[in-house]
Amino acid sequence: MDDPTLYVLDKIEEVLDELHVTVEMFKLHELKNSITTLPQTLKDVDGIILATTIEWYGIGGYMQQFLDACWLYGDKEKIGNIYMCPIVMSTTYGEQDGKLNLATAWEILGGRPCSGLCGYIEDMSILENNEDYLRIIEKKAENLYRTINQKMPCLPASNQAVKQKITVPRNIDLTPQESEQLSQYASDDSYVQRQKADIQELTSLFRDMMGNSEKENTSEFLADLETHFKPLAGFATKCKIVIEEKKKPIIIEVDGAHINCYYGEGDNFDVEIQMSQASMKEIVSGMTNFQRAFMAGDMRMKGDFNVLRSLDQIFIFG
Repeated sequence: MDDPTLYVLDKIEEVLDELHVTVEMFKLHELKNSITTLPQTLKDVDGIILATTIEWYGIGGYMQQFLDACWLYGDKEKIGNIYMCPIVMSTTYGEQDGKLNLATAWEILGGRPCSGLCGYIEDMSILENNEDYLRIIEKKAENLYRTINQKMPCLPASNQAVKQKITVPRNIDLTPQESEQLSQYASDDSYVQRQKADIQELTSLFRDMMGNSEKENTSEFLADLETHFKPLAGFATKCKIVIEEKKKPIIIEVDGAHINCYYGEGDNFDVEIQMSQASMKEIVSGMTNFQRAFMAGDMRMKGDFNVLRSLDQIFIFG
């Protein structure tokens, strides 16, 4: 209700409806898992409005993702004939920079930017109760319709020259249909996860094939874990630590005062951890612990976070 950009878009849509223009709105925050497929919706349009509210700094992540998707998967030939009107309202600072960024991005994509609209709106009531502001918005919508309907030409821009001569993306010789299929795959989380799993399996396979020239240390870290183990009354767990450079994960089984550590396989783990060999060395050397490594992004985990916290209680390094 307090978003000035939505208010401006509603007024623009009212004008375009009166002019018998078909308008469809896509809210990126509701489509965050399918942003890569949105360039497909540009195939049958004559113009597009890119609208955002600047609440802190810049045009925002979802809008940037959409522009990235247009660059990677969009039909550049079709985009080259689409007029774009940037609408940027801000509740802080930077609406003019945001408007310029959208126009520049669209030019680099090869599209045709129109005169946009930007403003600083501290209080929505100021925008809603000012007839002069409403007339400015309505006039902008009429000019947008006139520009697209008359197909007004645009002067060449240096941004397009840069695109053609310097920032040309790597040519992978994809047809528009193939780019569309690729964008669908990129937005399919299950497909992406399957591909990651396949890559990890192939990595493990090739590591095994090349492992004949270098014998792996199958006891590394085990002694460190066992000698620095401090029992915690009533605590029992089964954990798996996957070290990226190792063929097999470390399995830690704790039952009160008893601990068993080994390289192997298993199931039914309370916590599964994945990290690099360097990160594990930092933990056993006392330079960090499991929680800090997780918060720093040096390791990934799934399972019971309470068990992860307990690992720093039963393993006292340093």
